Amino acid sequence: MNRVAAEALSALPPELAIDEAEPAAGTAAALSALSADLSRRPLPVGRLTRGWILGSLQARIAAGYVAAWLRGSFASEDEQRRLRNEAHLSAALRLLGGMSYLRGAVMKAGQALANYPTLVPEEFIETLGALHFEAPPMHFALLQELLRDELGGEPEALFAEFDRRPFAAASLGQVHRARLRDGRLVAVKVQYPGIRRAIRDDFANLNALLLPMRLRRDAAQLRVQIEDIREMVERETDYESEARFTRRAAEVLAGLEGVVVPAVHERFSTGRVLTTDLLFGSHVDGFLAQRPSQERRDRAGALLMHAGLRLYYAGRFCWADPHPGNVLFLDDGRLGLIDFGSCRTFDDDEWAFLRAMEVAFHEGGEALEHGLRIATATEPGATLDPEQARLFRAVTEWLWEPLRRPGPFDFGSRDYFSRGMSLLSEALVRRHTRAAPVNLWLQRSFLGLRALAYRLGARVDLAALHVEESGKAWPELRDRRGGSQGL
Repeated sequence: MNRVAAEALSALPPELAIDEAEPAAGTAAALSALSADLSRRPLPVGRLTRGWILGSLQARIAAGYVAAWLRGSFASEDEQRRLRNEAHLSAALRLLGGMSYLRGAVMKAGQALANYPTLVPEEFIETLGALHFEAPPMHFALLQELLRDELGGEPEALFAEFDRRPFAAASLGQVHRARLRDGRLVAVKVQYPGIRRAIRDDFANLNALLLPMRLRRDAAQLRVQIEDIREMVERETDYESEARFTRRAAEVLAGLEGVVVPAVHERFSTGRVLTTDLLFGSHVDGFLAQRPSQERRDRAGALLMHAGLRLYYAGRFCWADPHPGNVLFLDDGRLGLIDFGSCRTFDDDEWAFLRAMEVAFHEGGEALEHGLRIATATEPGATLDPEQARLFRAVTEWLWEPLRRPGPFDFGSRDYFSRGMSLLSEALVRRHTRAAPVNLWLQRSFLGLRALAYRLGARVDLAALHVEESGKAWPELRDRRGGSQGL
């Protein structure tokens, strides 16, 4: 077995070890064997069990980097580079195996890492990208009882056809192809048994790890943010909520030519099973492998951004999970949007804040300071932290940059995307994370859309799209120069 692959597999618990005496053809073969083995394993639950697995994974990854550093201490520059790249690949493979086994919130974190190019080494992006839709599926026998409980019968009796082999598997569930009695092809998403408990266990462990930080001045705000993240992840396990947002997205985007949202089939949908029309297309890597022209990439990027703007302004809700696994490039040129599990409707106070930031974009000065105070959850009468205000202004200006330039903006610019990731990393390192809860949702949406446009290398006239969409939401601001709050 390839040494890097063997080391990666060693990150898993002993009971998941693969027989290294068997013939293997390198990393791909090792991961294929790992996938087959994981599919037969039930989801690990319990705080101690999940905490131990994650802690062991972290220790092995750290040890791998230390070993690479020691081996390269007296090596040439080229050899040091090779060892460093090998260490990145090994760490990424270990993360892929461990996160695929744990699923839940841990796997969602891996998906987030894979979604932001330039933030982590390229080996992580390429390897962890599989977590979006190519994670090891659970064996059908582990999900069959859930299907019976939720839909009231065996899948073969409910559907004209049902493929027991999933065609996609990710952090919270897996998707099977089926055919209705009327001949329509559908996608049946089935939630992993025990996933809600696993998420609660992960956040209980996170709260324990953050215990020392509760002595900080902003401890109460930290608890609010962690709770909001937990609520965000747990909401994705509520398929009834996802069905409602999917229907709402379809209504809002119905008039946007070139974008399609699959219809929900109520008869075969519950809190833990969601059935929608099946869309045929490629994910972003498959689309780019076709070597599309710049014109096609620009059009896809424009459709993606336009859909995000319309959901935001016309739908008054945030689609917080526009990652590579949730966008399909259909064979007929349309863009398919799927998975609306992570969505949030703006209440009146949040909508007022968003309008305040819109005004701040146009006017700056006191209007921007007012928006910053709301955005950073600064108490009335309290002094705005100067360093946090500086970073928040910088991130906001980065988000607004495409809206300050009329005409097509090059989202494929590595300089532009890297600057944004550096600013966000600095905010995390300096612990300037105090923010209104809605900001977390907005950030995921804004960054997710930009990350996809970056990978597409798309050039989009975002300023013009804003004039079309924001003017309908706030016509009183239509004649002002500038753009929107930041999609």
